[in-house]
Amino acid sequence: MEVKKAAIVLGIAASGYLLTVYAVDRFDNKMSVLRKENIDLTQHQAITASAFDIIADKGCQYCHSQDSDMPFYAKMPVASQLMDADIRQGLRHFDIVPLLENMATGNKISEVDLAKIDGVLNDGSMPPTRYLAMHWRSSLSTQDKKTLQDWIAHERSRHHDQTTLADVHINSPVQPITTISDVDIAKVSLGDKLYHDVRLSGDDTISCASCHSLDTGGVDRLDSSVGVGGAVGPINAPTVFNSVFNTHQFWDGRAADLQAQAGGPPLNPIEMASESWEQITGKLNLDTALVEEFAAIYPEGITEHSITDAIAEFEKTLITPNSRFDQFLQGNQDALSAKEQQGYALFNQYKCSTCHVGEAMGGQSFEIMGLKNDYFAARGNVTDVDFGRFNVTGREEDKYRFKTPTLRNVALTAPYFHDAYAQTLEEAVDMMAFYQVGVQLSRDEVEKITAYLHTLTGEYKGQQLQ
Repeated sequence: MEVKKAAIVLGIAASGYLLTVYAVDRFDNKMSVLRKENIDLTQHQAITASAFDIIADKGCQYCHSQDSDMPFYAKMPVASQLMDADIRQGLRHFDIVPLLENMATGNKISEVDLAKIDGVLNDGSMPPTRYLAMHWRSSLSTQDKKTLQDWIAHERSRHHDQTTLADVHINSPVQPITTISDVDIAKVSLGDKLYHDVRLSGDDTISCASCHSLDTGGVDRLDSSVGVGGAVGPINAPTVFNSVFNTHQFWDGRAADLQAQAGGPPLNPIEMASESWEQITGKLNLDTALVEEFAAIYPEGITEHSITDAIAEFEKTLITPNSRFDQFLQGNQDALSAKEQQGYALFNQYKCSTCHVGEAMGGQSFEIMGLKNDYFAARGNVTDVDFGRFNVTGREEDKYRFKTPTLRNVALTAPYFHDAYAQTLEEAVDMMAFYQVGVQLSRDEVEKITAYLHTLTGEYKGQQLQ
């Protein structure tokens, strides 16, 4: 009798589960159709339309967007809590909405977005098993994966000329530095002078180069920079080298481009501490030779706009190509030792190249500091500067997000992170693996990855950085 009762209970449970899966499947199918109808992909390449269909069919938006329509059981106890947790976790890793918008408009897809999708395809972590238990149609077939990987390769080719890579590195998320900006040489020369000009500061003691010296990797190698009158800033200075490749400037991305960034420090009271742009232009206008140089380029003469425009033009030239790693990507297998190549393999294995992508190997996204383990709880003493991108957007989901720093010349730019908490490169590697990836590296792995990162030191104007 007890066996019969147990069988009945199991039968009822199984029937309920299958009915629920059926209902969810119908809902998924309905939402998939709506997503495709709402975005017209007919004007784009077939490969993009095919990739979009897969993403829409598999319901990636459920956990990777904020406003997706949810199944009927989303408000039920337990299910609601589980789904809310999944969405919060999903959005911490990846907001899919910008990707879908770029697919719809034909714009280039973020290299970070491509790397994130590529990563989960390679390790099979998406869709997760718990999700597939209720969404049977969301499992990715071998053909689905191939279609998405072909699309990723196609999109990467829109960013970079793949012929610069050796065949073995084709479709790599990281790239050798080959892009050279089209610049006005006269502006570059003027910007170089202004970058090193202490008259941009209130007491004529601090220049841009004071905190971003080109002789020390584009940084000052201090925990926090020292401004006018010995004022100490709240954050570690990022390198100026290769900043042209950043989508935004500053750790929190408050400047949209190089010119906007150049306009910040001169009037910052704990940096260059000038009272106004009028104060700065007044001093510069006393320099007859400089006035003539400005007049030859800018009809308006010396202004906030012309000063920051010239500095930005100069900063576009601060690229550091021809690192040993660049040579390795371009086919010179002997450019890296066996240990360094093993470090690069570990770098990829632990998905460091998911966020550190492209030519600068960073600067293209804002990521949670402490994605897998709570960095700030361990460090303690949280201040407003630790809120990162949140200080710009005010969005709760942007709290503790920071612009991913470039890894170019990283061996020269200690200390590390926005708070300089890691004093050595070995410490930075160890902490990033633990807090961002959720793994505890062995000493040997730390040494190999660190050795690899040393190969990212490039050249400026044909001279190896020191």
